[in-house]
Amino acid sequence: MAAAKRKRGGAQATPKKKVKFVENGEKEKNVTTKQEPSKEITVPPPVSLGKWKNKERVLVFSSRGINFRTRHLMQDLKTMMPHSKADNKMDRKDKLFVVNEVCEIKNCNKCIFFEAKKKKDLYMWISNVPHGPSAKFLVQNLHTLAELKMTGNCLKGSRPLLSFDPKFDTEPHYALLKELFIQTFSTPQYHPRSQPFVDHVFTFTIADNRIWFRNYQIIEEDASLVEIGPRFVLNLIKIFHGSFGGPTLYENPHFQSPNAYRRLVRLSMSAKQKERQMVKQIRLEKRSETKEVQTKDVTDDVFITPAEEKLVTVELEAPAPQPSKKKKKTLSDLKKRTLLKRKGIR
Repeated sequence: MAAAKRKRGGAQATPKKKVKFVENGEKEKNVTTKQEPSKEITVPPPVSLGKWKNKERVLVFSSRGINFRTRHLMQDLKTMMPHSKADNKMDRKDKLFVVNEVCEIKNCNKCIFFEAKKKKDLYMWISNVPHGPSAKFLVQNLHTLAELKMTGNCLKGSRPLLSFDPKFDTEPHYALLKELFIQTFSTPQYHPRSQPFVDHVFTFTIADNRIWFRNYQIIEEDASLVEIGPRFVLNLIKIFHGSFGGPTLYENPHFQSPNAYRRLVRLSMSAKQKERQMVKQIRLEKRSETKEVQTKDVTDDVFITPAEEKLVTVELEAPAPQPSKKKKKTLSDLKKRTLLKRKGIR
C-alpha cells in the first residue's frame, strides 16, 4: 500500500475517499472502507496549549570565588528546575543591588544567588525581584548529585512535589519562607520546557533551627521514596523587606557566624594546648625537686600503746643492810689454788 505523498511546501496531499451508495439512490461521501486504514497524520498539540500563565523565571548564578562543589550544586538546581536561567559570575566589587538589574535584563522575577566569602563560607540569597522580600542563608553540609552516587533517578524537566514540615505553619517567618520556596522551586504548570510528569519530591524539614533540603524519587511500584540528591542545610540569617536589602523583617537569634565559630574552635584548641604545657611543667618541677632524707621512720609510732600509770613512792629512810651471800675465802683455800695452778690444773 503506497504511503501518503506530501506536496511541495509541507502541505500533505489529502487521500482519495471512496463513495458508498445507499438504497434510496443517495450517496454518502467521506466514508472510508474498513479494509483501508486512515492515512491522516496527526501531530500532538503542545503541552502548554497557550495556558502558560504563571510565568515564573528563576535566575541562578553566583559571585566569583566559589569552589567546585558550589558550581556542581548550581548545575543540579538548573537541571531540576526547567524554568531557571543562568548568567555569568558577578564581580566581588559589585554591590548586591546590581543583581536586581541583572534579573531585569534576563526577564526573571525570582533569583537564587550564591555568595562566597573567604573561599570557605557559602551564602545563599533567595529573593523576589524587584520588590522583595529576600532571605539570606548560610549553606552547610553540602553534597551534590554526583557526590552522593545514589541509585535513584528522575526524568529531566519533570515537575516536583513540594513537601513542607508542619512547623512552617506555626511561626510567621517560616510561613513567609514557605511561600518564597513555593514560588521559587515549583515548576509553573504548562511550562514549555517542563514535562507533564511528577516523579520526585522536594522536602523542606525544620530541625535544630535549620532548614534541611532533600530530593527524593517516587518509585512507581510501591510509591516509596529513594533519595537522589542534592542535599544541603540552610541556616537562616535574616529576612529583608526589599530585594537584596531594605528593612530587616526577621533576624535569627540562634545564628552563629562562621568566624565566631572558628574563633571558639581556636580558643578551645589553645586552651587544651596550654593545659598540656602546664601538666608537663609540673611534672618536670616534681622531677627536679630534691628529696628529703627521712632519718626517723614514720611507722615507729604506729605500735606505741600507752602504759599503765604507776605510783611513785619516795623513801625517806635508808634501807636496812642485807647480809652478803658470798663466802669468805680462807687461807687453806688459797693454798689449794696455788698448788693446782702449779700443776696446771684449774
